[in-house]
Amino acid sequence: MSKKVTPYKDSTLGKKQQVTKMFDTISGNYDGLNRVISFGIDIQWRKKVVKMVHATKPQSILDIATGTGDLAINLAQENKTANIVGLDISAGMLEVGKQKIADKNLTNRIEMVLGDSEQLPFEDESFDSATVAFGVRNFEDLEKGLAEIFRVLKKGGTFVVLETSVPTKTPFKQGYNLYTKNLLPVIGRLFSKDQSAYAYLSESASVFPYGKAFNDILTKVGFIEVKDHPQTLGVATIYQAKK
Repeated sequence: MSKKVTPYKDSTLGKKQQVTKMFDTISGNYDGLNRVISFGIDIQWRKKVVKMVHATKPQSILDIATGTGDLAINLAQENKTANIVGLDISAGMLEVGKQKIADKNLTNRIEMVLGDSEQLPFEDESFDSATVAFGVRNFEDLEKGLAEIFRVLKKGGTFVVLETSVPTKTPFKQGYNLYTKNLLPVIGRLFSKDQSAYAYLSESASVFPYGKAFNDILTKVGFIEVKDHPQTLGVATIYQAKK
């Protein structure tokens, strides 16, 4: 990342601790606010991720930075036989996710684990597939986190990332900048008790490496067959890679 962005500018905590605190604080209204901020389009993006993963017929899937479990739930609903582990650093987000999973009778299919994406508590080559949706930009050490994912993937395993990106074409780039820098933090303040959280989420998205820059990092870590698929005029991108 070209610039280090953290949720709380005046905090002495490291980024990882700040991100944990932020997501614990906003966990209760995170899902609803995300639907508002993305106009619900994030649901369609996740469906595409699920189809990419399902095409490889994995029997074990690790969803990193699972948050409240949206993607893990989608994966379980599409693949009726795979065992799915959702991992997140925020206990608050996981508690919301566990309730959603229970409500959908998926507790026996999805295990929710409290853990650090940069120190995954799994053996080498444990999973057929790994996913991250809107989480890699929150890694304190991006390359270390990606290297950990590479480690726990089986040879031939698939890695799929959904992350925000920045449109490059006029007038979409200007419209995106206006929305993220001015309107998104206002919406966040209206709906969230943590006024810094959504300012951070928009700022971190604006400086995160995307497209070729992120492809190059994945390749550096060791992934092969790296591809990127821009979504909705470039406001998000889906990345595919293999070990």
